[in-house]
Amino acid sequence: MRLSLRFVLPLLLVLAAIAYAVTPLVDRLTLSWFVHDLDSRSALIANTIQEPLLEQLVAGKRIKILEFFNRITQDERLFAVGYCATPTSKALATHSLPPEIRCAELHRWEGPDHLLESAKGLLHVTVQTMPTEAAPSGRLVLVHDMSFVTRRSEETKRYVFYLFMALGAAVSLITVIVAQLSWRGWMAGVRALLRGEGLLRQPGINAQPSLPGFKPIARDLQRLISELESENRARDESQLTWSAETLRTILHGELRGEDVIVVSNREPYIHQRHGERIEVQRPASGLVTALEPIMRACSGTWIAHGSGSADREMVDKNDHVAVPPEKPAYQIRRVWLTAEEEAGYYYGFSNEGLWPLCHIAHVRPIFRSSDWVQYIAVNRKFAKAVVSEAKTKNPIVLVQDYHFALLPKMIRDELPEATIISFWHIPWPNPESFAICPWREEILAGMLGSSIMGFHTQSHCNNFVDTVDRFLEARVDRESFNVSFGGKLTAVRRYPISIAWPPDAELLQKIVPDCRRDIRKLNDLPPEHKLGIGVDRLDYTKGILERFRAIERLLELNPDWIGRFTFVQIAAPTRSGIDEYQHHEAQVRTLATRINARFARQGPAPIILKIEQHAPPQVYEYFRAADLCFVSSLHDGMNLVAKEFVAARDDERGVLILSEFTGAARELPEALIVNPYDADQCAAALHLALSMPDIEQRDRMRLMRGLVAEFNVFRWAGRMLLDAATKRRRSHLTDKPDTLA
Repeated sequence: MRLSLRFVLPLLLVLAAIAYAVTPLVDRLTLSWFVHDLDSRSALIANTIQEPLLEQLVAGKRIKILEFFNRITQDERLFAVGYCATPTSKALATHSLPPEIRCAELHRWEGPDHLLESAKGLLHVTVQTMPTEAAPSGRLVLVHDMSFVTRRSEETKRYVFYLFMALGAAVSLITVIVAQLSWRGWMAGVRALLRGEGLLRQPGINAQPSLPGFKPIARDLQRLISELESENRARDESQLTWSAETLRTILHGELRGEDVIVVSNREPYIHQRHGERIEVQRPASGLVTALEPIMRACSGTWIAHGSGSADREMVDKNDHVAVPPEKPAYQIRRVWLTAEEEAGYYYGFSNEGLWPLCHIAHVRPIFRSSDWVQYIAVNRKFAKAVVSEAKTKNPIVLVQDYHFALLPKMIRDELPEATIISFWHIPWPNPESFAICPWREEILAGMLGSSIMGFHTQSHCNNFVDTVDRFLEARVDRESFNVSFGGKLTAVRRYPISIAWPPDAELLQKIVPDCRRDIRKLNDLPPEHKLGIGVDRLDYTKGILERFRAIERLLELNPDWIGRFTFVQIAAPTRSGIDEYQHHEAQVRTLATRINARFARQGPAPIILKIEQHAPPQVYEYFRAADLCFVSSLHDGMNLVAKEFVAARDDERGVLILSEFTGAARELPEALIVNPYDADQCAAALHLALSMPDIEQRDRMRLMRGLVAEFNVFRWAGRMLLDAATKRRRSHLTDKPDTLA
């Protein structure tokens, strides 16, 4: 025992000295951590208030803006907010903005040094770009009060001191135990300790081992460490470089390899029979384009309608097929529908009812009770498939789009512990428009079976919450955007969808000059002929007729382009069994023929219409060959064609003309934003695009490519999965029995 004390006392003194020496380092680390957190917090605040602030700025409502700033500075840490339209203007700011921060000197705060010593104490300053058309160099200034850092630092010092003292006590206890063990009984003693024996047992007493009682504590500690690591990763999400590998790491780290199930109407691979040969096709679908890279990263199961003529021949006895064919990474589970089910659920209720209802594209929705019956039946059939494919009682299920509005609740009824993320890929209308649906309450109740309900834009989230508030007896929290209905909580969130980045090397392997030469040769155009491209499904919401009228107006106003400019429209056939789509195709053909007859006498036709499927490599070749891409959707959730065109242009050339009624217009302001209903404005944009200098094209394209690279499809999926992981951790806490009772 005397030997043990000689060892323990110096050890305690050494640990105390280390604790004293470590304290300054802890101060510096604490400050660094909080600065990093405030940087992330500032970016989050800026993204959150961007849309309402820009609306007020465009309207010029200074008083409303100041009231808005004063409301958000009620946050205990947010000290001041200001906006500088130009470097020479006076800041529009709260009274608390320090006088040291002036619009002319904002560059001081855009570097790594964000701290300001003022009369109010230490402040953290960040500057976020927030341009408007009237003020392209607009900047938002956010100032945080860092007085809380001092308080936290003092707490941290105490915790460090207690940690070292506890460490010293633990080492001392171990030293005493080791000293009391004889060398002869060393191995036996270790084995006894590992069994939980001999430490607190009295000799000769048959007591139960006490150490097993510590196992629940050890499990709780392990769980706590894992949760802290998860929160750390979620907090640093903005610092991640999002890729398939990042997504895979999140799945394995946050969700620990649990099964992930995707449900969509359209399958990512279709097997079609052509005589004796079976061909694998990838459908032209924005949904498939977005989700297929994610499933490769997740290695889950994709449940979809088997619609190919050879689909049944390629599945196993459980209706599974491994894909991609060349390197299988996940499974497709095919669900078979009868002709009556497909007609009622897909062509009828989904595409003659919900599609025009949500897009507000001036096509009257048609609702039939017979279609509704089939819609319920098919949703129930898919729910059974999800239950059969679930490997655990709490899978993560990603339900895709308007075909499955009832599915989340059906899954919830069978798998109460499942985490269900539903994503609505099309717009959500305002309550007045949605009110015409005869089964509006049933649809909303079905969607609220989701754990998370996702939309492309904040305006769609707002419309959905307003619709729920109008038609259901639900509790709506507009601050957190959570809806409580039927005893379950649904988070309504904005997840702007995107594309995989970088694009597949196969899509970019043909260099741009070769693409330009070959595409012009293929379409009988001169080598230096100006070329525009449009890629869409042949759908009335895509604004193809409006696009053609804009081209006609361009040639009327600028006849110099006659014979020097041709627009290639790739239009994939779609939903040809619906009368409205047949009528739309006839209109598109007729208008293209009339415009060509009017202007083609002086050279190549101004419009080349290709109503046929094109594989991704062919589409990308057109993107890389074109001088401009025209996206004129009348109403669109996001529109991935715009982002694919940007991704294709690694030469940093080409101009994107983009409808203001797409979700992508909110993310790609460097495009030429137009109202597709205004033919004169669109014609002016076409003329500007065709005559834009290379240097301006490069500057615009660089900014757009940077955004698409950062906010890619893996980030879209990762944000949803991180939110799902957070909800799962919270549910584990709230579902535990009250141990303090």
